[in-house]
Amino acid sequence: MDDLPGLTPIPCPTSARPLLGMTILVVEDSLYACDAMRLMCLHSGARIRRADCLRSARRHLQVYRPTAVIVDLGLPDGSGLDLIAELAVAEPRVTSILGASGTEGAEAAALAAGADGFLAKPLINLGVFQQTILATLPNDRQPAGPRLLRNEDVRPDPMAYRDDMVHVSNLLDEHSEGPVLDYVAQFLGGVARSADDGQLAQAADALGAQRRGGKALNSRLAEIAGMVQERLGNRAAM
Repeated sequence: MDDLPGLTPIPCPTSARPLLGMTILVVEDSLYACDAMRLMCLHSGARIRRADCLRSARRHLQVYRPTAVIVDLGLPDGSGLDLIAELAVAEPRVTSILGASGTEGAEAAALAAGADGFLAKPLINLGVFQQTILATLPNDRQPAGPRLLRNEDVRPDPMAYRDDMVHVSNLLDEHSEGPVLDYVAQFLGGVARSADDGQLAQAADALGAQRRGGKALNSRLAEIAGMVQERLGNRAAM
């Protein structure tokens, strides 16, 4: 199925709403990052649908075909690179496939897997978001005439950041070892950087480094758990 039913005409993009008529599937596990993209889609004229994992994304894609898919590369049930590779060879093909990550080297990996473009996290600037997507679209989906680049940042709902902290807290309660901690380090680091929470991002990066080095994690996990609880108690700036 296409992203719009039957004979319904596709609205023409305008200079003010350059993504008008698009449906964007965002495959993203962070509610904070997803809220940022929701706001950018809203200001750009696009409709947004969200999947929080690979399994959910594949269910969405069985029902409809969005205009664009934005795929976070670090997902709870696998790598977003696998989904990008699937979408790149699928028929009919999604018009625009974009990877998203804040990890070094992620852009090259996404493009090698078949992505048409890449969004570097944190995703906060509306103009960068619009320009990156427009660069992947054919001429007939481009707004006509000159267009002023909107160089403004969006402000996601702080409650979405709190919800991400709840998610991390639950994972830490259930897992004190194993590969889930790799996901926790990656997820927490990305969310913290998106929210400009440098202290928490640094702690998450240190956890990832200790995991890769095979070092003991007890003190690091206790530190991170305490920082997460501090943010849940609103005792730290968010």
